[in-house]
Amino acid sequence: MVFIISLVLAILSCFFNTPRIDSIDFKVIILLFNLMIVVKAFEKYSLLDYIAIKILSRFKTERSIGMMIVLTTGLLSSVITNDVGLITLVPITILIAKKSNFDPGWIIILQTLAANIGSSLTPMGNPQNLFLYEFFDISLKDFFVITGVFVALGFIWLFILNLKNKNIKLDLDLKSVNLSNTKVIIYYLFLFLIIILSIFRIVDYRLAFIITLISFIILDKKLFLKVDYLLLLTFVCFFVFIDNISNIDNIRLFFSNVLVDDKSVLVYSSLISQFISNVPAAILISSFTSDFRSLLLGVSIGGMGTLIASLANLISYKIYIKEYKDSNYLLTFHIVNFLSLGLFLLLGLFIV
Repeated sequence: MVFIISLVLAILSCFFNTPRIDSIDFKVIILLFNLMIVVKAFEKYSLLDYIAIKILSRFKTERSIGMMIVLTTGLLSSVITNDVGLITLVPITILIAKKSNFDPGWIIILQTLAANIGSSLTPMGNPQNLFLYEFFDISLKDFFVITGVFVALGFIWLFILNLKNKNIKLDLDLKSVNLSNTKVIIYYLFLFLIIILSIFRIVDYRLAFIITLISFIILDKKLFLKVDYLLLLTFVCFFVFIDNISNIDNIRLFFSNVLVDDKSVLVYSSLISQFISNVPAAILISSFTSDFRSLLLGVSIGGMGTLIASLANLISYKIYIKEYKDSNYLLTFHIVNFLSLGLFLLLGLFIV
């Protein structure tokens, strides 16, 4: 659905301006592809499940398990992207809930917040971070200075919200996950390191891309079919659409009138994210401001709020609703998220 919308918008925008091939940031597309395919390898060999269950099996109460699920989701999301963090850990939360006979809605809502907050920490944590990191050529030091404060405050907020979970013991026995073919897993971890170094601009991204292609051609060609190419094409469509509309005089005039300082960039990027999600919001507003600090913080905060503010919100909702049809999940989700959005917008105004 997101791809279809982005495609229609890209096509319609071509009636206003001639599309340019250099409007597409191929470096971002390549970096995303590298991340996607190596994470698919981790999923195939159950590495992420292994890590998660190893961590969670050490805790016994609803509150402590809830906190560790939330923390693990946030930390994994900062490394393997927020959507993969949720796809991996929300099913484990549901498994724990079924074994212990409780509704996991509250924990999953906190997991979703944690994925959005945790993924904001690093350039590879989510697509908008990666785009802004490359588009503005942000240094790692500047990047972490901006995101570190937000993430630290975010995890304090998650700790407070988790106190709602009862401090009762759960009779829980999670089956351990056995890793097969550890030599291949070790190689994929090495490949992942190369990809991360290419994101950090230590290794040339083109070299990392070639190594990634050769590795999967030799080791597992079938994983090429598992990559979410529609997401990559969605990015291409967004690049074309936003480049086209950013050259329309009335639109340029509007944004030049409203994006007048760092606080307006923060607020508008957060609010626009509520309606079109934070990925296209980041791409859109980047065309009209040089204030990457406020924009990066704004779209990070903007992942809170509506269900469509971040694609991660939709992922966890879809997983939850398959198992728990009759629930007040959406109401609770929006109460918590709008409260979080308001709180962090206020804090953000003091940070920028």
